[in-house]
Amino acid sequence: MQRRFALLALMGCALSGISWSARAQTEGLRELEAFLSGVQQGRAAFTQAVTAPLRDGETVARTRTSRGEFEFLRPDRFRFRYTEPFEQVIVADGQTLWLYDPDLNQVTARRQAEVLANTPAALLAAAPDLRAVRQAFTLSAGESRDGLNWVEAVPKARDGQVQRIRIGFRQGQLEVLDILDSFGQRSVMRFGPLDRSTQFTASHFRFQPPAGTEVLRQ
Repeated sequence: MQRRFALLALMGCALSGISWSARAQTEGLRELEAFLSGVQQGRAAFTQAVTAPLRDGETVARTRTSRGEFEFLRPDRFRFRYTEPFEQVIVADGQTLWLYDPDLNQVTARRQAEVLANTPAALLAAAPDLRAVRQAFTLSAGESRDGLNWVEAVPKARDGQVQRIRIGFRQGQLEVLDILDSFGQRSVMRFGPLDRSTQFTASHFRFQPPAGTEVLRQ
């Protein structure tokens, strides 16, 4: 289940007695705008914790953790490479979204434009500016907490896999992506320091299915 959720997620409090300043309420939106317009490429390590909703009789949530590396080049190229607990690669090359699962010896290929419009991956790596994000998401500023400034993004299309996305920034640094899917499953991705010295070109994001791998085109 976690294997497929990696693709689905990337393809996605009531307050009492607390008053925020106007600046605190909008700082997350400012940081998101600065990230979209000012960071054109980069690389960062990440950890991802996927928590399933409680089933009948359960008192402890089931959580699985994975690790990997995220790379991107705006406006439409990125790679998520999972290294633990199993290998999996998700690549967007500008035309096609590739999902490679070495354990299954299988590659799934889908048209990028058809699957990324309302996803966290599009929000982080594909959108060129805040205006483009607002075409697909309803944005609102969140409470500043845990030293982070938050933005909540709700997809305008209600038929997708993602219910809502929360993005946390610390002094301009992307730190957390909190995704809730339509089945109540939650994925929290925490990013390490972003390396902005990368000199990626479009060719870095080309994907060639390994010889002998089954390729499914959807």
